[in-house]
Amino acid sequence: MTKIMIVDDDVQVTVLLGKLLAMEGFQTNAVNDSSQAHTIALSVQPDLFLLDLMMPDPDGFKLCRLLRADPHFIFTPIIIVTALDDNDSRVVAFGAGANDYITKPFHASELVQRIRKLIT
Repeated sequence: MTKIMIVDDDVQVTVLLGKLLAMEGFQTNAVNDSSQAHTIALSVQPDLFLLDLMMPDPDGFKLCRLLRADPHFIFTPIIIVTALDDNDSRVVAFGAGANDYITKPFHASELVQRIRKLIT
């Protein structure tokens, strides 16, 4: 079963994404404190990350760079799921190592398709 780590400081978002992805057959781990995300990821070893950008320190950009710097996660797909819809945020996110970028609100089916594309 594919393990997905959802990192977002909004509990409602992680609960909603967790339910959506569970219905699609994914196992999820929600982290609402980005400062704990890397440590938890080391124990969980997710197959894919969903990261918000607008979080307290570290923000999603820094967390993405941190994950990419770790040999355990250098090739683990990262999808940014954020309300930031500007080109600069996209460029910085991809520069930090993100594989994909989707803005809130999003269609559930689109997110699931993007996840499946990255894990196959």
